Amino acid sequence: MNIKINSNKIKILKLGDINYPEKLKNIVDKPKILYVLGNENLLNEKSIAIIGSRDCTRYGAMNAYDFGYQLAKRGLCVISGLARGIDTYSHLGSIKIREKTIAVLGSGLDIVYPAENIELYKKILISGGAIVSEYPLGSKPEKYHFPQRNRIISGLSDGIIVVEAKKKSGTLITVDFALDQGKDVYAIPGNINSKYSYTTNELIKEGAIPITKVEDLNI
Repeated sequence: MNIKINSNKIKILKLGDINYPEKLKNIVDKPKILYVLGNENLLNEKSIAIIGSRDCTRYGAMNAYDFGYQLAKRGLCVISGLARGIDTYSHLGSIKIREKTIAVLGSGLDIVYPAENIELYKKILISGGAIVSEYPLGSKPEKYHFPQRNRIISGLSDGIIVVEAKKKSGTLITVDFALDQGKDVYAIPGNINSKYSYTTNELIKEGAIPITKVEDLNI
């Protein structure tokens, strides 16, 4: 869904600028330009990314919301991608108390995808959060944009939490970026008989840090 934006409110952060996010300077394939609506200062704050499947269960939705809320309550910035499912619930949890969250888009700032999240998009800005993209205004949410934007989600974070994901989930792309960037990867354990918890349980077996509460984070 297209949304009308006052271009004067968009901050353009270029690689090499003094206000370019410090964390992104250290990743491979740094975005040359970032377009930001809202509070650009959040890009340099202590942050945790919450990621997972678009097609989540009630268990996943509940955990994404609760971790988003608890992290924000402790003053941490929550980062996700404004997608359906886990992303949506993590953003909703973090703005429950009008605290900080960053949504990284796979489209231009003037195109909200999915369209059903238009109100969430607005609430993020009203609550003092930020909407970020490396794509100029008018850029459509192309399929290949989303794997690319995942390096920014992990790059801006100080660790990532995988809430729920099926086998061969696209979530693993963000996990790979996080590992390459030297970030801690956390995973919430799930039902061993649920296909929605396959990836989180496998990640734990492979060395991801299992968490059941925010106090388990090494932050």
